[in-house]
Amino acid sequence: MADIGNGHVKPGFKIPEIKFTKLFINGEFVDSASGNEFETRDPRTGDVIAKIAEGEQADVDLAVKAAREAFDHGTWPRMSGYARGRILHKFADLVEQNIEELAALDAVDAGKLFEFGKAVDIPGAARMLRYYASAADKIHGETLKMSGEYQGYTLKEPIGVVGIIIPWNFPSMMFFLKVGPALAAGCTTVVKPAEQTPLSALFYAYLAKEAGIPDGVLNVVTGFGSTAGSALTSHMDVDNISFTGSPEVGRIIMASAANSNLKTVSLELGGKSPFIVFDDADVDMAVGLASAAVFFNKGEICVAGSRVYVQEGLYDKFVEKIVHVAKGWVVGDPFDPKTNMGPQVDKVQFERVLKYIDIGKKEGATLLTGGKACGDGYYVEPTVFTDVKEEMKIAQDEIFGPVMSLIKFKTIEEAIERANCTKYGLAAGIVTKDLNTANRVSRSVRAGTVWINCYFAFDADAPFGGYKMSGFGRDQGMNALEKYLQVKSVITPIYNSPWL
Repeated sequence: MADIGNGHVKPGFKIPEIKFTKLFINGEFVDSASGNEFETRDPRTGDVIAKIAEGEQADVDLAVKAAREAFDHGTWPRMSGYARGRILHKFADLVEQNIEELAALDAVDAGKLFEFGKAVDIPGAARMLRYYASAADKIHGETLKMSGEYQGYTLKEPIGVVGIIIPWNFPSMMFFLKVGPALAAGCTTVVKPAEQTPLSALFYAYLAKEAGIPDGVLNVVTGFGSTAGSALTSHMDVDNISFTGSPEVGRIIMASAANSNLKTVSLELGGKSPFIVFDDADVDMAVGLASAAVFFNKGEICVAGSRVYVQEGLYDKFVEKIVHVAKGWVVGDPFDPKTNMGPQVDKVQFERVLKYIDIGKKEGATLLTGGKACGDGYYVEPTVFTDVKEEMKIAQDEIFGPVMSLIKFKTIEEAIERANCTKYGLAAGIVTKDLNTANRVSRSVRAGTVWINCYFAFDADAPFGGYKMSGFGRDQGMNALEKYLQVKSVITPIYNSPWL
């Protein structure tokens, strides 16, 4: 599993001290109004890493007030896109200068592989920020061809104060996936990171201040969804909410937005992605891609290809090889260079994964390998089920853990029908040597992203989002800017002109 390995940790490496534990409001780190704190824990052991300021309604009010003041009267939305872009590039410079510390924070807070974070996650987050820094001066409207004696054009203006709620599985990438385009558009922001993984978001707030982002433009309120998150989504002075998480919480956010000021909402709500392997596929390539599609990041990834459909002619060989590969994945300390897969993010997620494994066995699926907890922390073995039926919970529910469901199919029509047999529509994978098959299936599967003979091929320029209950709105690409912008038409009369 060298491609998902954990590199080489320098001898004597020590986890850095936790520098930032308070709320970041209007350019300052401050205690919560209540003085309350909550614990963030190391998923390797369950031990407390730090106590974090617990933001609630009063703190969200202060953060939104700062963001509103910065938007209504500050320089950020009024400076040129070029000037904003230069500051955002400086922000990215500082992220790159602190890669090791940031990767360590996400490893100790979320159980993510440390060296993979250094090589991929944090540099990728910086590249995402640079993409939008470079896009800041390319936001413009268009000239209109009016039918009467008028001159018309459109302006694209920042939408205002944006509330951003990010999940715990990719704390750094998700931060910049949403903060990057919002800031580039000229908006001001209040970020509520997941309570499980607040550490890197607070560090990024510090770096934003160092980069020269004006006070009030980027605020970070740590706390729980039911308090800080709810206060943000229902706030009358927030103009937009961008959320990544579960459909259940997405529904609550939509209701909250509707019942407050009808703020606009964009939602990315997870998936249950199909990974389809046809008879003509290179079996070793297919097995490598399928194992990574499910076990990478301990299965805590919204596009996990956890429903693996294999055509009957290749099925037996695939099953034999995938079991062998799954047994070879090394589960352990994310700071250990031999580790392929770290612990689940917390006890709740750990117990959720084990519960679904038990459900799979009770529903009649055959457990081929894995299925047990291992080690002293929140570790779960890579797990493979076969004899899985579409109606089973392990084939329908997003488990968010290292659990693969193997399903045999006969025809291309059956593969398409089964792939679409889900309430979700976030991503899909196809492995085949036949271009016609790839084209037909990619156009027939209802998913926002389809990878052909690859998986996890993310790029800042490729729009990302879902169909059906995987949500609406797009992150990444220039499309992501649109949800943080308003379109204004400006029309003036033309007098005595021979030209219209």
